[in-house]
Amino acid sequence: MAILGVIADDFTGATDIAGMLVKGGMRTIQTIGVPPKGAIPDDVDAVVVALKSRSIPAKDAIAQSLDSLKALQAAGCVRFFFKYCSTFDSTDAGNIGPVGDALLDALDARQAIYCPAFPENGRTIFFGHLFVGDILLSDSHMRHHPLTPMTDASLVRVLGRQTKHKVGLVPLKKVQAGSPSLRAALDALSKDGVRHVVVDAVADPDLGIIGEAVGDDVLVTGGSGVALGLPAAYRRRGLLPHRSGADALPTVGGSAAVLAGSCSAATLGQIAAFKGPHFKLDTDAISRGEDVAASALAWAKDKLGTAPILLSASDTPEAVKALQAKYGVDKSSHAIEKTMASLARGLVGAGVGRLVVAGGETSGAVVGALDVTALRIGPEIDPGVPWTASVAQKPLLLALKSGNFGAPDFFTKAFHRT
Repeated sequence: MAILGVIADDFTGATDIAGMLVKGGMRTIQTIGVPPKGAIPDDVDAVVVALKSRSIPAKDAIAQSLDSLKALQAAGCVRFFFKYCSTFDSTDAGNIGPVGDALLDALDARQAIYCPAFPENGRTIFFGHLFVGDILLSDSHMRHHPLTPMTDASLVRVLGRQTKHKVGLVPLKKVQAGSPSLRAALDALSKDGVRHVVVDAVADPDLGIIGEAVGDDVLVTGGSGVALGLPAAYRRRGLLPHRSGADALPTVGGSAAVLAGSCSAATLGQIAAFKGPHFKLDTDAISRGEDVAASALAWAKDKLGTAPILLSASDTPEAVKALQAKYGVDKSSHAIEKTMASLARGLVGAGVGRLVVAGGETSGAVVGALDVTALRIGPEIDPGVPWTASVAQKPLLLALKSGNFGAPDFFTKAFHRT
């Protein structure tokens, strides 16, 4: 029976943390949306609910998150995690603070930490400021994000604008002094009425210290990195048995393809590094309502074989802004997602059994189009990106990649791991 329930605010973020839990030896399943009663197998230790709640109105994000919480409680979970992006993607209206408040209220909990650090992927927190690599979040590519531009690197300030409750900080020196020091700092802040606490972390050992310090907390929030220390903490408390083969997946044949919709710098670099056949989708034609998918599929069917192919709708931030200005954000985004969904159906119908998808919104459109309701989490390809297998009579292997994640050769490397 599952002990940990995770509520993730997008699809690739859900896969990201699920992969981290599997690395820690937790058998993990990811559901697409709130799981219905009886949908969670008895042989899993963790359940990750993948929502699409990052950029929707805060009241809707709260409602979906609370519905997820109820389903996870019904499945037997006793610890809970609210997962958001390692770049803290949000606006002053939410949704991180409002959802955190709602979950704390529902669980009758006094406090939760906020730690989106993922050092292996260059996300670190120092004195409450989030760094991407060696630069502040506010100086990174995230300042140009079309939906959630991040122009303030202080997580204490950002979170403080999203909640009416007190926001505090545990600095790195108290974290690196060890779990008892961190626990004492959290308890002292709680006594002072501080409900939300940003916790510094700059290296993986910091995440292990944090995991042990919050092992008894009913609610933890953060990026997937902070989940690194949780499995060991749960084992020490007798909540989690020792298991082997947590990342085992079925063998799946068929052709290989990549669908890229993210416009992040990492994904653009991966597209540039890809050496196989590549079809660049005309996003202007898509936004005008033309059936670009038909010609793309005709091209793909002629290229499918043993080597992977790539179809991309990704473009530079400047090109994306121009497209949105011409057609509107909602219209252009919806049209591109609809096209990617159609491509996914067509590719699988043409014999693709292994599919890499780049971008959270694109991943959401793809799993919806393929009627995927749950995924078993398998081995990691790059930090934060595992292979998964759809839970179905005829499984499909899927790698759902956050736009910001993965090495330049990710698209090629992924298929060497299957």
